Amino acid sequence: MSATSPLSPPPDAEALLTRHSTTLHSYFQSALARYTAAPPRLMESIAYSLYAGGKRLRPALILESCRACGGDASAMEAAMAGAAAMELIHTFSLVHDDLPAMDNDDLRRGRPTNHKVYGEAMAILAGDAMMTIAFELLAETVPSPTSVSMIRELAANSGPCGMIGGQVLDMDGETRRLKLDELQHLHRLKTGALLTCSCRLGAIAAGVDQQMLSRLSDFGRHLGLAFQIVDDILDETSTPEQMGKATKKDAAKGKNTYPVLLGLEGSQAEANNALAAALDAITPLGDRARPLEAIARFVVERTH
Repeated sequence: MSATSPLSPPPDAEALLTRHSTTLHSYFQSALARYTAAPPRLMESIAYSLYAGGKRLRPALILESCRACGGDASAMEAAMAGAAAMELIHTFSLVHDDLPAMDNDDLRRGRPTNHKVYGEAMAILAGDAMMTIAFELLAETVPSPTSVSMIRELAANSGPCGMIGGQVLDMDGETRRLKLDELQHLHRLKTGALLTCSCRLGAIAAGVDQQMLSRLSDFGRHLGLAFQIVDDILDETSTPEQMGKATKKDAAKGKNTYPVLLGLEGSQAEANNALAAALDAITPLGDRARPLEAIARFVVERTH
């Protein structure tokens, strides 16, 4: 494609996410079937949350980032393992976030939360098991040295300097009003780390150079900020029926959100700015990045 050739129209984001979700579901069925020696109720609890649906945004970002970076068939296999590992980590975090000791939520994706069905102890153990399965899956299915890089990336972004650290900052912030830069730092860890990691995992699977990895990192970082801002807006403006979970709970708990600091209009403007920065980062990829563009626009334009 020449520099002046027109870009193709972006694909339908929801159809794209649905297609990846269907593929991932089949992958999980095969991956979990081998745990025949595990306690059946533990595996039932894992499946309850893992198969509950959702947008599967992070796995889609991994797969489309790999494709945008020119990943071949073997790279896409590694990306698929990364997509499954990421969704296991993400789902583990949701199961634990819903616990009474954390956000104390009774509804997730339109159904009772895991601990309401299986009890708090089983929900904790199911989350723990999902985390360990994620790393076992990468170690066993992705060849070295790619597997080492992907495991390191996922561990760093889900651990104390990533998602888990962000959750701690979120809890600590309930006792005081944060400044905007503090809130942005919190969400770069709590939400943005795994979204950025998703883009990087796809690029790592494709074996890209540092320049390309930086582009995908920038895209993921800006997208992560846009995602959280929109999430905060929807918590204020949507209904539980639309979201499949409780809404307006952040304000009730005194949590720091973008609407609290910037108002709804200011928050939407910030989300739009973050989207523009994300798209700018992948512009040099041309047509190959159109699916990533579609996903990014969906993140900002979604209503639930």
